[in-house]
Amino acid sequence: MSTAESDDLDPNWLSSGEQRAWRAHLASHKLLEHRLDRELQEFGLSLNDYEILVNLSESPGHRLRMSDLAEATIQSRSRLSHQIARMEATRLVSRESCSDDRRGTFAVLTEHGWETIQRVAPMHVANVRYHFIDRLAPELIDALETAYAPVVDHLMRLRAEERA
Repeated sequence: MSTAESDDLDPNWLSSGEQRAWRAHLASHKLLEHRLDRELQEFGLSLNDYEILVNLSESPGHRLRMSDLAEATIQSRSRLSHQIARMEATRLVSRESCSDDRRGTFAVLTEHGWETIQRVAPMHVANVRYHFIDRLAPELIDALETAYAPVVDHLMRLRAEERA
């Protein structure tokens, strides 16, 4: 349920400062995502591919249950399944059945996937630093983390409620 669904609420319009902040957030997010995605294309990866490779590379045994990977990447299980199918076709990941739950499936980083993330990660981190981190004073990085934490917490709670 959205808080904006009530018909008898008067709009609480954004102030000019709030509007500028919101639009700056939207523009920076879209532009940064587009730039990073474009830079990963030279390696045959999308930003979504890279995020999955990172999550698998940081997991014990380089494997995660599909449901846990969907949660970690904030994707629906259906969308993740299609993404994993594309990544299987390029030998970056494979799927394995879960021995203790016949309905469960693991996404597993292949040797090729491991070699790819090791090769691509230094360039990607350098690009994140160049396009984002280096554009901000250290105190702004701390402020961004502080500012976004309650927003992320709120939206993750709503996401969990939707699935309950």
